[in-house]
Amino acid sequence: MRKLLLSLVCTLFVAGGIVIADQYTIVSYNKDTKTLTAKDKGGKEVTGKLTDDTKVYRIDKDGNKVEGKLGGIEKMFGSDKSVGRKVELTIKGGNITEVTTKGGKKKN
Repeated sequence: MRKLLLSLVCTLFVAGGIVIADQYTIVSYNKDTKTLTAKDKGGKEVTGKLTDDTKVYRIDKDGNKVEGKLGGIEKMFGSDKSVGRKVELTIKGGNITEVTTKGGKKKN
């Protein structure tokens, strides 16, 4: 019985530490403070700050997750066209730890 209880507690402890990326809609981005404001699926506004440790990924046209550059995502967020765009964010402690976007159409 103790082993079962201990394994249950360990499982809950490990599962509680997992951070899941959620899909958000971009509301605004402040270039000076590198702060992004976005809405989750329920309409709740959240803010997160981009840091040098933020990992950036994009989904290419084949569905592969490819590493991107932080400068590129800052440029995208700073564009007026980014408002309303959907991105996956992982926010931990007020900082954005991971950003995943879908890649644009390939230019010929």
